[in-house]
Amino acid sequence: MDDLLHPTHEGPADVAPAESPAVVRTAIDLLNEAPTGRFHRRAVVVSGMGFFTDAYDLFVISTVASLVKTQWGLTTTEGSWVTGAAILGAFVGAFVFGRLADVFGRKTTYVTVAAIMIVGAVASAAAPSFLWLVIARFVLGLGIGGDYPVSAVLMSEYSNSKDRGRLVGLVFSMQALGLIVGPLVALVLLSVGLADSVVWRLLLGLGAVPAAAVIYLRGRMPESPRFVHHVKGDHEAAARSLVDFAQGEIVADGPVAATASVRVTWRQFMSSGATWRLILGTAGAWFLFDYAYYGNTLSLPVILSRVAPTGTLKVDLLWSLAMFVVFAVPGYLLAVARMDRVGHRRLQYIGFAVMVLCFAVLAAVPVLTTAIVPFVLIFGVSYFFVEFGPNTTTFVLPSEVFPVSQRTTGHGMAAGIGKLGAFVGVFMVPSLDSSLGLRGMLAVAAGAAVLGLAVTRLLPETKGRTLEEIAGDGAA
Repeated sequence: MDDLLHPTHEGPADVAPAESPAVVRTAIDLLNEAPTGRFHRRAVVVSGMGFFTDAYDLFVISTVASLVKTQWGLTTTEGSWVTGAAILGAFVGAFVFGRLADVFGRKTTYVTVAAIMIVGAVASAAAPSFLWLVIARFVLGLGIGGDYPVSAVLMSEYSNSKDRGRLVGLVFSMQALGLIVGPLVALVLLSVGLADSVVWRLLLGLGAVPAAAVIYLRGRMPESPRFVHHVKGDHEAAARSLVDFAQGEIVADGPVAATASVRVTWRQFMSSGATWRLILGTAGAWFLFDYAYYGNTLSLPVILSRVAPTGTLKVDLLWSLAMFVVFAVPGYLLAVARMDRVGHRRLQYIGFAVMVLCFAVLAAVPVLTTAIVPFVLIFGVSYFFVEFGPNTTTFVLPSEVFPVSQRTTGHGMAAGIGKLGAFVGVFMVPSLDSSLGLRGMLAVAAGAAVLGLAVTRLLPETKGRTLEEIAGDGAA
């Protein structure tokens, strides 16, 4: 094993070996101290491709729902089921596959959820009826939900301490591509003269393409060294897989050693008060955020039609695309660049605070919800701080705060409850829009963001600390 990790240096025969003892390092030390390199970027691409698929499949459905609702004469509630079925599936999938990834490993679960996404996307595109489409989207959501904890945790466990937030944030930023590609593909298909019934099927079916690429890429990525080291207890295999994947970018200055690890069982995890504090902090913030974010984002065509009733679907798509490009994408990029300096929890505070301000202003000033330009500007500012804030941090923080033996379980619980918030938002936003009006709906979203600020206080600041230090996984 030593030969794998560091070269043998030969010198003159009469030179005595150094008197100082060799520095002992574990595979976990090597991960925590490794400079950011090509193997980190490969891990970002592998994890991020799955998340691009997630984002595309979740956000393209707002356009699909508009087309299907007209073609099949669906009610508002049925349209919400088309929009929300995948999110409900994600709620279940995050719990189920988050747990399975702690039992069977990250890699096996990683490939499985990608295969489920392919099945769900193809079945959705072939749907002959409303019920078929809802069930197929639910199946797709199972894979999407399972991808959340595994993508986040695998990247977190491959990261060093210094740049972990940036690296996990890069995985999440692939959502930005999904936000852009979805409306672009929809605009292209709507502009070439295809029938609406063909357009929505193509939009759904195309989601299987990146998922297929994900299966190939994930099959070539080794199991998380932290999982192998701490959970499986195979210290040599952890070091070997790390060195192989790093392709020479990691070199040890001394022998690689085993270390004691405190493995937390599922029963211990679930009976701990500290666990439930972390779950309330991570899952609570994610639920409240996703209620406001998904409810507003997936209902964006409806919201824009309320502000500008004469706009067509193409015009609404262009406005949506403009907001994503001008506001959301820079927010993602700045979050990636600054998260490890600002602080992960602190960034969540900032984002929630600006969401409160923007939604409250829109709710309080009537003229802002009747003119498209000022509405888009203020709503766009909220979008910027959504990405430069809780949309990124609610994904990153659960990948850091839970012990390694229960890390995907904890992240899956947070992600699943977050998706439940999104599901509630998908149904409540149109209902609130009908009963309270757009301003009332935005006032409720502001209230959700206020609560998000409150539960964020339950979480520790994680920037610059090792996963082992944060989660108490023993010496590493």
